[in-house]
Amino acid sequence: MHNIPERNVMLGLNEKLKLYGFNNLTKTLSFNIYDICYAKSAREQQDYIKYIDEQYNSDRLTKILCDVTEAIGAHVLNISKQDYEPQGASVTVLIAEDHRDIAGIDESCNMRGIPKQDIAGHLDKSHLTVHTYPEFHPDNAITTFRVDIDVSTCGEITPLKSLDYLIGSFDSDIITIDYRVRGFTRDEKGKKLFIDHDITSIQNYIAKETLERYDAIDINVYQANIFHTKMMIKEIFLQNYLFNTDTYELAPKRRLEINDQLRREMIEIFSGSNIF
Repeated sequence: MHNIPERNVMLGLNEKLKLYGFNNLTKTLSFNIYDICYAKSAREQQDYIKYIDEQYNSDRLTKILCDVTEAIGAHVLNISKQDYEPQGASVTVLIAEDHRDIAGIDESCNMRGIPKQDIAGHLDKSHLTVHTYPEFHPDNAITTFRVDIDVSTCGEITPLKSLDYLIGSFDSDIITIDYRVRGFTRDEKGKKLFIDHDITSIQNYIAKETLERYDAIDINVYQANIFHTKMMIKEIFLQNYLFNTDTYELAPKRRLEINDQLRREMIEIFSGSNIF
């Protein structure tokens, strides 16, 4: 069983590990965000879904993944993207640790000449994927937009560097983050290393000012290098959650009811259970 403080002293946050051969560790970050909104009529719900679908289409998501690739110090090899009917989009990016002179990368990712309706991106040491899921409640006018992003890397690059950018790229009310390090690599003396960087919590890699806006809890299994963090926005400013409606159009009692509906939706997603 690992002693966490001793492990951190051994690695040292800024210490450059001397390895034997290639770094075989695989680091995977799964990042899920939820954006909650109130749309009072069926028409407004459909308009909200349409707005989200346009705001986060495959081109925009491609730009976000390319920025993440740059943030973690990787380079794009190939991109695949798709917009879906009636709504939703997905993008897959393959990346490399070193720079490659790959033909066919357009401006969103320095890639040129690939038809916009059919783009694919590939990396030789890792990949990034994003999928969107807009939906709405059939009865209470609450709409939810979910984004799933997976960043998987091997070698020295780590996806944890992308967290602040990902949180800031979306209106994140609920955030669920899973991080796992798999496999092992060896130091120059042949000793196995099951992790090559310091971490006791995913929250260590999120800016303090970001964490102050959320309630956050951790579930970590240090012996297996598995880390889990859930975050829920602390304050609800109602106007930010109303789609095509002004707060002052609503009676005070109705404002409180909507606020309670929004908070209930967030708590159910955060806790993973329905409230009766």
